[in-house]
Amino acid sequence: MDLVFTTEGLEPSKRYAAWQGAICDVYVNVDVNAEKRSDYQGFIREARFGPVTMTDVLLSEQRITRRERHIAKLDKDCYYVEFVQQGQVNVLQAGQTLHSNPAVGAIFSAAEAYDLECIGRVRSLYLEIPRKEFASRFNEHKIPVAATIATARGLGRIAAEFCSTLASEGAALEEAARTRLGGELLDVLALALDMGDNYELSEDDTAQKARLRSVKDWIEEHLTDPDLSPEKIARSNGVSVRHLHYLFRLNNVSVSEWVLDRRLQRCYDVLTRPELRSLSVTEVAYRSGFHSSSHFSTVFRRKFGHSPSDLRKR
Repeated sequence: MDLVFTTEGLEPSKRYAAWQGAICDVYVNVDVNAEKRSDYQGFIREARFGPVTMTDVLLSEQRITRRERHIAKLDKDCYYVEFVQQGQVNVLQAGQTLHSNPAVGAIFSAAEAYDLECIGRVRSLYLEIPRKEFASRFNEHKIPVAATIATARGLGRIAAEFCSTLASEGAALEEAARTRLGGELLDVLALALDMGDNYELSEDDTAQKARLRSVKDWIEEHLTDPDLSPEKIARSNGVSVRHLHYLFRLNNVSVSEWVLDRRLQRCYDVLTRPELRSLSVTEVAYRSGFHSSSHFSTVFRRKFGHSPSDLRKR
């Protein structure tokens, strides 16, 4: 795929502004808001497959907004199909929220206002599809927009894997072959959308494990949040609390137990690093999401057999 833009090679403090100028103000005409801007990372690559434009995108955590002033600059009527490879993206459009992740794709209109909530670092494949050409593949030209696509099994999985294969292998193909494959991709996508979406009830073991890894990645990036509850984790990852607990039972551990263990492991690593000895034990605890130093010391001793202060003395 052809590289459109990357923050690699830029000074960390200049990456976010460069991303806004090169991509958000020119390439897709959107507004972005990222809280963590000091070391923004992102890239976008593009390839054409006949009527389909495919982009491979890396994004830092942010909110993307498209409104009427952006849409007015759009000279084409099209849809976006998103297949998330890493992280989670919530698509807000037409009064509904679509939760997309490595087990669930999404389709939404580029010609209507939307918000994208990118949770954690996100890697996604996006397809830009002309509305008229896609509509011709549905009965009475009705496209189910906005909608999700279950990619854990069946036609949804075939479509997502077909898309990934084109992204990795398409550059070596001649233009005629890419055009034909683009049309076939639209056919598979249309069939996948006709199949409906009940992914939470039908995920197979592989998809469940991928989903769990995705949730764990998100938790890892938010361990410092002292209010990191199962409810907040579930809401941010687009699943019910019940389903969240079900996913963690795959590891025979509760969500809260896993969060506590990861915090303790992070504290252990910090306490054993000579260059961070200036941090007090209390600072280490609070920076890892603990509410109190006494509770931290108790659970630390229970797990490792000695106190945080004793570890420092070794």
